[in-house]
Amino acid sequence: MLEEVQQDAMTPLEKRASTSLASIYALRMAGLFMILPVFALYAEQLEGHTPTLVGLAVGIYGLTQAALQIPFGMLSDRFGRKPVIASGLLIFAVGSMIAAMADSIHGVILGRALQGAGAIAAAIMALTADLTREEHRVKAMGMIGVSIGLSFAVSLVAGPVVSRWIGVDGIFWLTAVLALGGIWVLYKVVPTPSVSRFHRDAQPVPSQFRTVLRDEELLRLDAGIFILHMVLTATFVVMPLALRDHAGLAPEHHWWIYLPVLLIAMVVMVPFVVLAESRRKMKQVFVGSIFVLVLAELILMGDSDSVYAVFGALLLFFVAFNVLEATLPSLIVKVAPPDIKGTAMGVYSSSQFLGAFLGGLAGGAIYGAFGYNSVFLFAAVMLLLWLALAVTMRNPRYLGSLMIRVGPVSEERANELVLALTSITGVAEAVVIAEEGIAYLKVDNNALDREALMRYRWQGEAPEKADAGDGK
Repeated sequence: MLEEVQQDAMTPLEKRASTSLASIYALRMAGLFMILPVFALYAEQLEGHTPTLVGLAVGIYGLTQAALQIPFGMLSDRFGRKPVIASGLLIFAVGSMIAAMADSIHGVILGRALQGAGAIAAAIMALTADLTREEHRVKAMGMIGVSIGLSFAVSLVAGPVVSRWIGVDGIFWLTAVLALGGIWVLYKVVPTPSVSRFHRDAQPVPSQFRTVLRDEELLRLDAGIFILHMVLTATFVVMPLALRDHAGLAPEHHWWIYLPVLLIAMVVMVPFVVLAESRRKMKQVFVGSIFVLVLAELILMGDSDSVYAVFGALLLFFVAFNVLEATLPSLIVKVAPPDIKGTAMGVYSSSQFLGAFLGGLAGGAIYGAFGYNSVFLFAAVMLLLWLALAVTMRNPRYLGSLMIRVGPVSEERANELVLALTSITGVAEAVVIAEEGIAYLKVDNNALDREALMRYRWQGEAPEKADAGDGK
C-alpha cells in the first residue's frame, strides 16, 4: 500500500469526498451482489430459463464491467468525472429496471449486462485522486476497498431476507432507486475538484499496458483474481439450489448460514493478514489460503447434503477468500514498478470482473450438464491450477509504494532527483515524472529514513483540491 509521508490528518473535505464516494461505490456493488444468493431460485419462474442462461444472467455484468471500466475512466479525463459517473449510475439504474420488469431470462440478462455497463470504478478512483492529497490517497482508496468488502458481506446476508419481503424483482427496483440516490449524493455531497488531473497511481496509462501484460509475476496475480472470482460466482450459481434441494434448508433461512459464516470469517481472517504483512509470511499465507479454498470446494462436493458440512465449508471458503481479497492488491503494489501501479490495478480489476463473467457462464453450463457436485469439482480443479501458479511464484519484496510531491522540475532535475532519492536509506526504487512534479517510490518502511526523504518534499503551497461548497 501507499504509505504516508506526513502524519497530519485528512481535511474535512477529504473525509467527505472519501466517505461519499465509498458509499456510491458500495451501493452499486450491493446492487450487483444482492441477487447472488437468491437468483438461481428466482430464475426457475422466468420464461426460457436454462441452467446455462441462469449462469449467464448471474455473471454477464462482469463482461460489460471488464470491457468498459477503463474506457469510462478515460472518458472522465475528457468530459469530467461527475458527468461520467452520473451517466454510469443512470445506465445501471436502467439496467436494474429492465431486469425488474423482465418476465424472461433474456430480459434479465439484458438488464444485468446494462448494470455492468455502468462501469464507474475507474472514474470514481480518478475523482478520489482529484480530491485527496498524495499523502492521504491510500486512506481514501482503503475506505473504498473496505466499503466494497462490507457491501459484499451485507449483500449475501441481505439477499435472502430482502427477497422474502419484496421478491427478487423488488431487489432490482431497490438497486435502481439506490443508483439514482447515488447521483444525488454525487452532486450534493461529493465535493467538486477545482482541477482534474491525470493520476498514474490511480488510473491506467495506455502506453504501459504492454509492460504490465508482459510481466510474469503480475500475470500470475491477474490469473489469481480471475480464478478467485470465477470460483466465487460458479459456486453461488448453484449454492442456493444445493442448500434448498440437498441440505433441505428453506430459501428464507439461507441467511442463517451466511450471517454467522461471514461474521466469523471477517474476524478470523485478521491474524492471517497480519501474519502475511507484519511477519513477512506473504507467500506462505497466500498459498495456504488457496489450499483451504480447494478443501472447501471438495467438502461441498462430497457432503452438500449436510447443513453442518456446508456451514463448515463456507466458513473455510470465506476465511480464505477474505485473506486473498486483502493480500492480492497488496501483492500487486509490491510487484508493480512504482509508476505503473495504476495500470497494473486496472488490468487486475478487469481480470476480476472477467472471472466473474466466465464463472457464472461455466457454473450454469456445468450444472445443467452434470449437476451440483460437478460445479464444486470444477471450482476445485481451477483452484488447483492457481495453487500450482502460486507455489512457483517468487517471494515478494516487502516494499511499500509511496508518493511525494517534488514540485515543478525539469527533466534534468528529475534525473538528479532519482539518484538522490535512491541514495536514501530504505528507498529501493524511484521514478520522478517531471510534468507531474511527483516522485513515485518503492520503500522498505522498516528501514526508511523519513527525515532525509522529507528534505525533497516540495514546500510550496499544495494545489487547491476542491470547491468547499455543497458538492456542485
